[in-house]
Amino acid sequence: MTLSRIGFSFCLGVASLGLMPSAFAQEAGAETAPDAVSADARLRALYEAETEWRHQEFQLVKDDNRWVQGNRYPSETLETQGRRLAYWQDVLRQLDAIALDQLSAEEQINAAVFRQMIWEKVNSLEYKTYEAPFNSDTFFWGGLNPRTGFSSAARYRDYLGRMQDIPRYFDENFANMRAGLARGYTVPRVGIEGRDDTIEAYTVTGEDNPFYDAFRDMPDSIPEKDQVAMRTEALELIEAVVAPAYRALLRFMREDYMPRARTSIDAHALPDGKRFYRDQIRLYTTLDLTAEEIHQIGLKEVARIDADMKATMKATGFAGTFPEFLAFMRTDPQFYAKTPRELLSYAAYVTKKMDGKLKDSFSFLPRYRFTIRPVPDAIAPIYTSGRGGLESCLFNTYDLPSRPLYNLTALALHECIPGHSFQAAVALEAPDRPEFRKDIYFSGYGEGWGLYTEWLGTKLGMYETPYEEFGRQTFEMWRAVRLVIDTGIHSKGWSRQKAIDYLASHTALAERDVETEVDRYISWPAQALAYKLGEMSIRKLRTKAEAELGTAFDQRPFHDAYLALGAVPLPVMEAQMEQFIATEKSKLARNQTEAR
Repeated sequence: MTLSRIGFSFCLGVASLGLMPSAFAQEAGAETAPDAVSADARLRALYEAETEWRHQEFQLVKDDNRWVQGNRYPSETLETQGRRLAYWQDVLRQLDAIALDQLSAEEQINAAVFRQMIWEKVNSLEYKTYEAPFNSDTFFWGGLNPRTGFSSAARYRDYLGRMQDIPRYFDENFANMRAGLARGYTVPRVGIEGRDDTIEAYTVTGEDNPFYDAFRDMPDSIPEKDQVAMRTEALELIEAVVAPAYRALLRFMREDYMPRARTSIDAHALPDGKRFYRDQIRLYTTLDLTAEEIHQIGLKEVARIDADMKATMKATGFAGTFPEFLAFMRTDPQFYAKTPRELLSYAAYVTKKMDGKLKDSFSFLPRYRFTIRPVPDAIAPIYTSGRGGLESCLFNTYDLPSRPLYNLTALALHECIPGHSFQAAVALEAPDRPEFRKDIYFSGYGEGWGLYTEWLGTKLGMYETPYEEFGRQTFEMWRAVRLVIDTGIHSKGWSRQKAIDYLASHTALAERDVETEVDRYISWPAQALAYKLGEMSIRKLRTKAEAELGTAFDQRPFHDAYLALGAVPLPVMEAQMEQFIATEKSKLARNQTEAR
């Protein structure tokens, strides 16, 4: 079977529909049939109405061409969840009534993306996932304070409004979590141990509370008297509203929720757990693969990468066994930064080195720039080694003996450039597309790209030593092992310790990272499957392009075409990139004919 096999009723048969973006599609000037105009208009009316409704429903406002949270958080009550479910179910019914074969090529893509997006929302609400609104990695109480300040007084006023709204927002989540406790739908206890510690920093008053950070460096465009007034209001809200709300959250987590959270770790133990895990696989990978199929793909990848890692070990001149080499990599001081500044500086060096190679990899270079920051102290002990986004790339400087430098090249490529930060910047300047597609994210597409860029570094001379190459292979193995561990835990009865041992024995990840990652897979079923499956799909398409175009293959338009799509389900991506290859092949044949 192939990774691009399309299944379940809500996925469009993109290959049979001949989906292709307008950039690759029919010749310009081709007339559109009247039926297509009618179907296109119906689809546009549907997704434009849903987009407007969703922005209002979730209290979003537009700021500099981006949708951001307004002066309140969205409602999380049971009544609200039921209303949203009914609305999105009706949207799906209306979408089903549109003749897909009458849509234009571009609207077929929009329909496929829209269907996947709405199905995910319906599916999550049907399972009542809002009753467990956090996991070991992501929390409903986290990220409410920004990493940096705001660019205007209006956004600061919205932020102050949200601070005022925190108690209501928390109380509604508490009610949902109690309902989950009552029916046995909770985050596994082992996967959230210590996560309550991330709340403590927000329980203090005064300027030490992280909610005040945004007010430390306000833009000069805001008059000084307004800055003073907003800082004063922020401190008052922290003392009277924010800190008390977080204290109530801490009590709820420690005294009520965590003692009653389930002790089982597999998704199958949840209500209707087997079907839930199957749908989570479809949600995160956008592929119709069974847990067993993914498990077997993982085992094959683990065996392949294991051979590569052992060959790299020999290239270093190490004379011991593979387990001894892993121990050496985890403990030798030469591989570890002595200060946070040293680690951040190394990451900055990698990203700047990659800057000089962008012209060899992309034709289109976005203008937006990210910065590098340490992971905030409040969450660093339980946070991953790094994470990238449009505005910043975070690197974890907590517990430096657990942050090997040989992993940093792969990590910086994945999270920063040309991975997530770069990808987000390209999306910001993307060709015009419907509003609902501008801020959507599919893990297979996005995380697959991140892992692909780690491999791309081998083509660009980014790995300077065999140890750094081993670090890259460790990261690739880490993503392959996920396929085995996630399916092992959630469908085969694996214990937490078995998963830890499996990950530790196949990679040079630090012990802290190993445990953090396994707990993530326990509490976030199927999310980690998307990375490797997405990367394999991209590399498969690149191999085909290289084979069919030969020496005429140019990775720059290949990469540009991929990123120009924006986030799409993997079957849609494959159909578009297949069309791109066919178009490039036709151009090549035409040029060769003309040359004769």
